[in-house]
Amino acid sequence: MRYLLVDRVTSWESGVSMEGVKNVTMSEDFLEYHFPRFPVMPGSMILEALVQLSGWLEAAGSECGRWFLLERVETIKYYGFALPGDQIELRVEAVGEEEGRSLYKGAASVSGERKVAVEFSGRVVDLKDYEDPEEQAHLFRVLTRDVEIS
Repeated sequence: MRYLLVDRVTSWESGVSMEGVKNVTMSEDFLEYHFPRFPVMPGSMILEALVQLSGWLEAAGSECGRWFLLERVETIKYYGFALPGDQIELRVEAVGEEEGRSLYKGAASVSGERKVAVEFSGRVVDLKDYEDPEEQAHLFRVLTRDVEIS
């Protein structure tokens, strides 16, 4: 199963930063067992949402020619839970390159309260090796509300 964990891209500056949101709904299947009778979005899924946002930042700056793949989490700190009904505000920032890897900082919060702070790195790849660039361009237009959906 593939999880698309960015529900909307709210702003971006090409090659610099991107912001978006993830809406946590009670119907998400990963909540069924995490944790029984106390559903919270797993921290690893919030990390994945930030990594996906980095992929969208790469795609947006390359006419959907590139994508970001995570290789290493440098540091990560968790500060609390994201619960069903929460809207997680996501932000990633490109901070440079080191040893052939792209470096990013990410943050996730709910109603202004920090939930995750992370630094991670990975490589930038050709999107066409993994996904159909035209389909991804359409999806990006949907995420940014820059398309009429029929």
